[in-house]
Amino acid sequence: MKNNKKQTNTWNAENYRKHAGFVSELAIPVVDLLAPKAGERILDLGCGDGILGLEIAQRGADVLGVDLSEEMVSKARANGLKAEVMSVTDLPFRAEFDAVFSNAMLHWVREPELAVANIARALKPGGRFVAEFGGAGNVHHIVEAMRTVFARHPEFGVFDDFWYFPTPEEYAEILERHGLDVTSIKLIPRPTPIDDIAHWLAIFTNGVTEHLDEAQTAMFRREVREELKPTNYTEDEGWVADYVRLRVRAVR
Repeated sequence: MKNNKKQTNTWNAENYRKHAGFVSELAIPVVDLLAPKAGERILDLGCGDGILGLEIAQRGADVLGVDLSEEMVSKARANGLKAEVMSVTDLPFRAEFDAVFSNAMLHWVREPELAVANIARALKPGGRFVAEFGGAGNVHHIVEAMRTVFARHPEFGVFDDFWYFPTPEEYAEILERHGLDVTSIKLIPRPTPIDDIAHWLAIFTNGVTEHLDEAQTAMFRREVREELKPTNYTEDEGWVADYVRLRVRAVR
């Protein structure tokens, strides 16, 4: 990688599918908003294991998936999607795609201006950008619990809150600065049942704990889990992640 700050988490394709399959399953309305047409060329940013890219391809489009994770790209290819290892901050494309699609990825990108500039450049004139990712307030309780645990343990160092969760107004301004006309943008509160917050932490926060040893990582996850019981767990519903998604459609 040219810049470690561009990669804020690492991924295990099998664990992701087993414990976070809901990410793709809940994104079909975003594919519907994309409304892919037969013959269109569409770029799937952060394609993961390729499930949504294949859904788009089944609707007749020619889809190229890109993802920063080599393991995810290998899985996407094994599933039948054309895919390449690539970062949104290094996209080389110029006016090549009828649409750019992204689900649950852009909140991992520390450089949103660069990402949007590259997305706009990749679109043909009149092309559309459709995405959903974490917006303002996303996983608020989870982030605060992690912050609390880090504050309790100075030996853990500084908590790196690396996610980018913009408001609609903030993100619309970025899109417009790069020549994209926003046709719709909104926050969608989506409390999401998960099997256990411990699995969620293992999948989505290894970037937070990469500098901790094995015992410290286990302590971190155990204490965060305890912190979250009052806000994110009930006997009736089990564990629920406090998701808030930002859904956007814009046209070049």
